[in-house]
Amino acid sequence: MYQIRIEDNFAAAHFLRDYHGKCEHLHGHNYKVRVYAQAEELSSGGMVMDFGILKGYLKEILKRYDHTLLNEQSPFDKLEPSAELIARTIYEELEKLMPGGGLSKVEVFETEKNCAAYIPS
Repeated sequence: MYQIRIEDNFAAAHFLRDYHGKCEHLHGHNYKVRVYAQAEELSSGGMVMDFGILKGYLKEILKRYDHTLLNEQSPFDKLEPSAELIARTIYEELEKLMPGGGLSKVEVFETEKNCAAYIPS
């Protein structure tokens, strides 16, 4: 099995509607997003996939969230904007853009020490 990873970031504010604690109040993060893709076999060019293509897909998604209030952006206007659900949403949006699949995991860091991941079963 071969695996690649790319990373990008975005800044956004959010608040958690169904949480009781300091995170129920409006606050922001400089999110870091890591995306993993894998393949059993490499392409004829010796790659899982082109890093540039995968980075382009991720940038397309993150620009919708960068410097926004996530609670006002779909799907987080209805869905809780937790790191876990942000990771799942990014995974699902990337999956639609990636012909042939290969996506294996998305990690979302709210801080350098706190990360949530979505790995489909």
